[in-house]
Amino acid sequence: MNLLIKNAHIIEEGTRKKVTIEIEHQCIKQITTENIEDLEDTVIIDAKNQLLIPGMVDVHIHGANNFDMMDGTTESIQVVSKKCAETGCTSFLVTSVSSSLESLLKMIRSTKEVIGKEEGAKIAGIHLEGPYLNVLKKGMQNEKYLRHPNFEEMDLIFKEAGDLIKMVTIAPELPGGIDLIHYLTKRNVVVAIAHSNATYEEATQAFEEGASHITHCFNAMPVIHHRAPGLVAAALENDGVSLQAIVDGVHLHPGIIRLMHKIKGPNKIVLTTDALQAMGVGDGDYVFGGHQVSVKEGIARLQDGTLASSTITMNRSLKLSSDFGIPLSDSIKMASTTPANILGLNSIGEIKEGYVADLVMLDDQFNVTQTIINGVVYS
Repeated sequence: MNLLIKNAHIIEEGTRKKVTIEIEHQCIKQITTENIEDLEDTVIIDAKNQLLIPGMVDVHIHGANNFDMMDGTTESIQVVSKKCAETGCTSFLVTSVSSSLESLLKMIRSTKEVIGKEEGAKIAGIHLEGPYLNVLKKGMQNEKYLRHPNFEEMDLIFKEAGDLIKMVTIAPELPGGIDLIHYLTKRNVVVAIAHSNATYEEATQAFEEGASHITHCFNAMPVIHHRAPGLVAAALENDGVSLQAIVDGVHLHPGIIRLMHKIKGPNKIVLTTDALQAMGVGDGDYVFGGHQVSVKEGIARLQDGTLASSTITMNRSLKLSSDFGIPLSDSIKMASTTPANILGLNSIGEIKEGYVADLVMLDDQFNVTQTIINGVVYS
């Protein structure tokens, strides 16, 4: 079924304008400021002057609605897929936490079963957050499962997952870390750094060898010091390195978000949720990554007070980014265009003729009023 969206507002080159969009065979056929008469065999959608943005892409999400995707079930992945769609995310990376090899392989198998049959947002691949992380910056990662790079293990993971692995977060300073970067980049994987105690020099070397992304920037890594600038300074200095930002009002001060934007611009910053299964549920007690996690006032923490992922959604993150002073056009790029580009998803992330019709309609409070995935209205 084809769609015709009328009275939609889009942001183009920083300017909001009213358009009509024709969607045919899953793709955007035409974008025009002219009126189009109603077409046969076409569903008409009146956007009522609401904002229409490209579907958002979450490169880092663990769970939602009481389901943790590391439980190894297809149900958990489908629940997250649906919650993503409800909150404006049309593509996501199924994201692991550090675990046993057996648990990781189980999650990969479940992902393979679901992909192509998603009930909501599309699976764009898998993000392995660990297990090759530094215990000194473990954050909420379970120390029991942290280990040094093991290439026999990686061979088994890739044998099971194939090209589904799109991003891997590592600590490059660990023994074998640089070799792991080479291993991953040869397989066209985005190598990200976090849960790392890397010095400025170690981080610089990692970037020279092929690492190109920072997971949840500023969190689970050394602070910037004027005599020991560390990983973050090396990343900010390197124009080729992109950064994840958890914009939830907790993980990053608004001033830091504005600084990241000022230095990197919207083409090198990615909004992400890093959400656990409390997303969409709220306060309470959970088990995540083998830890007891308490969520109070929407903030997830371990028993010792360590932050443990977030409960933010992509549409709320987009709103906060704008509230904190990032231009809306840039915030949209950070939520949609930039993550798609980093993952090499060249037909999504923008509202352009010929692109896949992954679109999200928002009211003036950034509530999602409609999600369209592959040209089909999600319900």
